[in-house]
Parts: sequence; C-alpha cells; structure tokens
Amino acid sequence: MREFIRGAGLLFRGFAHWRRRPGAMALGLIPAAIVAVLFVAGLVALGVSLPGLTSMLTPFADGWSPIWAMVIRVTVGTAMFGAALAIGAVSFTALTLLIGEPFYDRIWRSVEAAEGTGRLEADYGFWRAARDSLSLIARGILVALITVLIGLIPAVGSILGGIVGVTLTGWLLTDELTSRALTARGLIGTERSALRRGRRARVLGFGVATQLCFLVPLGAVATMPAAVAGSTLLARSLLDEAVEAS
Repeated sequence: MREFIRGAGLLFRGFAHWRRRPGAMALGLIPAAIVAVLFVAGLVALGVSLPGLTSMLTPFADGWSPIWAMVIRVTVGTAMFGAALAIGAVSFTALTLLIGEPFYDRIWRSVEAAEGTGRLEADYGFWRAARDSLSLIARGILVALITVLIGLIPAVGSILGGIVGVTLTGWLLTDELTSRALTARGLIGTERSALRRGRRARVLGFGVATQLCFLVPLGAVATMPAAVAGSTLLARSLLDEAVEAS
C-alpha cells in the first residue's frame, strides 16, 4: 500500500511543476482541451443513444416482465458506457500526446532539467509517438472488452467491471506516459516493461490516480500536463532504484 500511495503522490508532484514551468504546463492544456471536446461530444452522443442501443442488443428481453427487462438493459448499458470510458481514457491520452508531442516534450524535459539530469540525446519523435499511440488504443479496446464481459456478471458486475477497468486502464496510461523519459535513455520496450513490473504497486498507484482524475469533469484536461511531469518523476524513481539494485 505504501508503494501504491507513493505512485499516486508522484502525480501530485507533477501538479507542483506548475510553480516551476507555468508556461510549458499551460501550453500542455491546449491539445488536451482540443481532444477533450471531441471525446465529450462522443460520450454525450453515446449517452443519448444508449437506451436505443441496449434495446437493440437485447431483443430477447422484450417478452420479459418490465422489471427484469429493465435490469438486463441497465446492466448492458452500464457495461457499454464503462467500456466507452476505458477506450476514451486511453484514446484521449494517445491522441493528446500525439497531437501535443512538442508541448509535452518540453514538459518532461523541463522536469528532467529541474531534477538535475543532463541533456538526453535520444529523441522520442513523432513516428514513435504515433506507433505507441496506436498500440495504446488497441490495448485499450481489449481492456474495454474485458470490462464489458465483467460488467455483465449479475449484481456485482458493474462494480467489478469499474474496478478492473480503472486498474487496467491506469496501467496502460502509465505505460504510455513513462515511455518518453525511458526511451530517451535508450531503453527498448521489453526493458521498459520489466522496469515497470519491478514496481507494480507504484506504477498502479500513479496510473489509478491519473485515471480517476480523468473521470472528473474537465479533469483530463487539467491533469494531462501534470501526468506528463509526474510520469517523468516516476520513470526517474524506477531507474534510480534499478541502478542501486544492480
């Protein structure tokens, strides 16, 4: 639990970076706001059409009693909306990082400079960002499918699906957000994954805290610059401990 809390604390240390580089952090709000408008519009459209969609997907319930028909359709609708939130979170992060790559590059490099790191020559680059964004979205769709299946479990499905969705999505967000600072040090995908697995609780603490902030209205926009800054601190902490242990 201590490691989990430490991971969540790194996100809030990311918010504290506003005091050091307010200009760079403010620029990080722009791509987040643009993408957020698109995703909010999509979620609103889904919410409006959800009753019709659930009825279309559950024609077998037409002959049931009204109470049981409502129960099954609310369950299906909740699972669908939870899946949309899971896909939305990872897609929002992927597209925002891709569109705002120059802005977020400035943020994480400013964190490195503030922490005393010399210039990192390895470049993350647009095409690597595009590839990682597509991978993140694909994995987000898988998480959404898992969330839907769990959400269909009677009585407890909605709660379990929500917990699993937030946890898995948080892990994916941390995976993507820490990639810049780790790649800049020459670490390949398998090495980055091994480093994160070595401190699962800390990684999950950061990811879950980020995902929960994303679920607050306008939270995704406000949190994105801090998540980039905090993930850089997280990457540094994982690297420092790996060096000490070797």
